[in-house]
Amino acid sequence: MNEQLFIQSLKDKGIELNETQIEQFRNYFEILVEWNEKMNLTAITDLEGVYLKHFYDSICAAFYFDFSKVETLCDVGAGAGFPSIPLKICFPHLKITIVDSLNKRITFLNHLSEQLNLTHCHFVHSRAEDFGQNSAYREQFDVVMARAVARLNVLAELCIPLVKIEGNFIALKAAAAHEEYKEAKKAIQVLGGALKEQFDYHLPIENSERTIFVIEKTKKTSKKYPRKPGVPNKTPIK
Repeated sequence: MNEQLFIQSLKDKGIELNETQIEQFRNYFEILVEWNEKMNLTAITDLEGVYLKHFYDSICAAFYFDFSKVETLCDVGAGAGFPSIPLKICFPHLKITIVDSLNKRITFLNHLSEQLNLTHCHFVHSRAEDFGQNSAYREQFDVVMARAVARLNVLAELCIPLVKIEGNFIALKAAAAHEEYKEAKKAIQVLGGALKEQFDYHLPIENSERTIFVIEKTKKTSKKYPRKPGVPNKTPIK
């Protein structure tokens, strides 16, 4: 997906980028490739691949969920900033918080946000389990997102505790998403969530499967979740 097709594809979906936003995506690509030579941020470094599999793929959530009404967004394990930074470029009003366990990635994100002139971005070096028990962040966000971090039953434990009551956890998933959801149903319920909507679609050009789960937070999460670092991964809620 070249830049022109990226711009047109978003426009067809109702997201019209101005010159500043187009330039921000250009700079994002250049900074990502430059930093990727020093540290492992992504295996995808060609322009068409980054625009499709990182930028466009991140923004797909906005075709199904209205981010214009969201104020605070938390991205768990965002790595090189996906999906929250592309969404922030498209919806500049968003106040985003990214948590990642690797300090090098936090350094990259701080540099990136400065270079792109992004405001209201907060980057936290922490394990997601510790972050979810921190009262400064717990149940503070309108939307919590995660993309390609872990299986849904694990992700639910890392993300749902951060969502405000009546807020939403949005999980971006690839193939086998339906199996993951079956496995995660109990965990979602235990953590105070309920499936609100599910969207299945295909990424253009390469036609790969994608699923977005929108899980509403219907009640407070028990203080025992998330459990200690590493535990959700080893023994997911069943």
